[in-house]
Amino acid sequence: MNQVDAADRMGTEPVGRLLVRFSLPAITGMVVNALYNVVDRLFVGRGVGDIALGGLSLCLPLMTIGMAFAMLFGVGAANLISMRLGQGRREEAESALNHCLILLILAGVILTTLGLLFMEPLLGMLGAQEGSEALGFAREYLRIILYGIVFSLVGFGFSHCTRAQGFPTITMISMLIGAGLNTVLDPLFIFAFGWGVEGAAWATIISQLASCIWILSFNFGKKAVIRLRLSSFRPRLGIIFNILAFGSAQFLLQFIMSAVQLINNTAMGWYGAAALGVANGGDIALSGMNICGSLVMLIMMPVFGINQGAQPILGYNYGAKKYHRVFRAYLGAVGGATAICCVGFILGHLFADGLVRLFAPRGSEALFRFAPWCLKVMTMLMPLAGFQIVSSNFYVVTGRPKTSIFLTSLRQCLALLPCILIFGRVWGLWGVVAATPVADGFSFLLTGTMILFELRKLRRME
Repeated sequence: MNQVDAADRMGTEPVGRLLVRFSLPAITGMVVNALYNVVDRLFVGRGVGDIALGGLSLCLPLMTIGMAFAMLFGVGAANLISMRLGQGRREEAESALNHCLILLILAGVILTTLGLLFMEPLLGMLGAQEGSEALGFAREYLRIILYGIVFSLVGFGFSHCTRAQGFPTITMISMLIGAGLNTVLDPLFIFAFGWGVEGAAWATIISQLASCIWILSFNFGKKAVIRLRLSSFRPRLGIIFNILAFGSAQFLLQFIMSAVQLINNTAMGWYGAAALGVANGGDIALSGMNICGSLVMLIMMPVFGINQGAQPILGYNYGAKKYHRVFRAYLGAVGGATAICCVGFILGHLFADGLVRLFAPRGSEALFRFAPWCLKVMTMLMPLAGFQIVSSNFYVVTGRPKTSIFLTSLRQCLALLPCILIFGRVWGLWGVVAATPVADGFSFLLTGTMILFELRKLRRME
């Protein structure tokens, strides 16, 4: 009975209480997940040097592609699970869980194999200029990270499936285990053992393995609403297609983010030396953008946590045709996400210099001339981003992933990439940075216009 109640309460408890209870663990989990990268960069910047941060920045597009597959199968299966549970079709929900594990493992093995086989060509495409010192650090870091991609995919992908069953706290504990272990191992491997960026990579994959073991042990156990039963697994194309459809918006978002990161890295290398007036300006610009990207990611993770926390509530109630609860959950999620973005805006503008120095206390003058200004510009229209993120995901819940894909890609690609390319040609490095708030503003206006029609339709259905 307790297992059934864990799912059914999404359709009976007050929406505000559900949002808080589901979002807080999700926020904690997302922030903790972001700490994998942030802690790595923090200790690498302090223990190895600011140029090493540029090396980690070069690896980011490839790591984001791995995350894209975790989102494709994890979020896709989670959306399907929450909807099928709401419809009372438990057997299909359990089959989706089994399919998710197989798909994540296959994706991890394929990515590891391809990455190790084609590492040098991949490194050549990451955006570093000829003679870049950061490229050597990227090679050391990426070689080890590739060994642990399957743990990352399974651990992160299954966190969504566990939350969809009504157990957000289990997901939070999984991420706390990984990030806590990573925070302990990073200084041990970097400072005590002297392993440099390789130490940061080993700390990351060991931590991801621990998180993966925890989340899988729960889903194999008796406390889960639906359990992993690989002995009865039979591939079903219908379920695979549904998972791909429901996860395609998040997959595209992550894949586009990878492309943006790659183009951003290339632009930093092209324009950095001329803009900063030093020979290694490209590496310094990469390091500065890495620091700012880490800070922005840390600010935005609570927004994604609210978005993920709201998803099973929205999906369950939409599947159960309780549209008034869908409407309330959406408005609550938008309000919480916007409040967090406003806090991020204030922090980014009042404490920019101090935040940058956390990562590179002995950084160069050029770095401190560029990075604080970069952070202020990137967070200029951040208060608008929470609305856009929650609204884009709303269309996945209503069964229209194509619309969600369009709105999701709008801010990360359709608006941002042209701005980077055009502004970079006109204003160089400064124009590349300014592309972010321009894309935020345009995406907000278009998403706001579209979501008004969707909310009116939801009211009529109610």
